[in-house]
Amino acid sequence: MACGPIKSRTIASFARSDREFSDHEIATAAAIVHRLHDMTEPPEELTKAQIEALKCIAGGDRIAAAAAKPGISESAFKARITSARIRLMARTTAEAIQRAKDYRLM
Repeated sequence: MACGPIKSRTIASFARSDREFSDHEIATAAAIVHRLHDMTEPPEELTKAQIEALKCIAGGDRIAAAAAKPGISESAFKARITSARIRLMARTTAEAIQRAKDYRLM
């Protein structure tokens, strides 16, 4: 079973040794695969502010120095990083930076 476009396809396989799957079981499995695919689909883009915030941190800037570049507060800068992490489904900022690079968003 597969779903999604070629660039980010989700493929799943199911098997039973005792019998064939019923139509209901196949439909349930398909719904689960589609739901998981939708949950893990990479975002199409980040905001310019989120990209710049991630680039600053990736470049080695500390929060205070990175926030000073666009002239915003540290809390506003942290909010940009947090929103980027949420959008990229990353637990850490380092993971968000890596995912943004992997998805070619920065």
